[in-house]
Amino acid sequence: MYAIVRSGGTQQKVAVGDVIEIDSLTDEVGDTVSLPAVMVVDGDTVTTDAAALAKVAVSAEVLGRTKGPKIHILKYKNKTGYRKRQGHRQHYTQVKVTAIDAKKLSSSEKKGS
Repeated sequence: MYAIVRSGGTQQKVAVGDVIEIDSLTDEVGDTVSLPAVMVVDGDTVTTDAAALAKVAVSAEVLGRTKGPKIHILKYKNKTGYRKRQGHRQHYTQVKVTAIDAKKLSSSEKKGS
């Protein structure tokens, strides 16, 4: 079983036990966060109905904070002597998926593909 969850402006495929990096959260290390599911796949059964997905809980534990790769930003204008150099590292929160609780779905709410 796996789920597609939304966090920030991105979607990620997760299964129980996966460690993923999401946009920075204010929660402390060891806290449990809930991620909204966009789709749940359980074998041959795919659930995409919004009403059914409102009942699905994807919970994750906060492991710590990390930074993304360094991005170099260079600005240059020809013949004027203008040069500007800047760097950026995005802050992320590492979380470990602990449970995908999709047992609450009834067979009438599941859609097979």
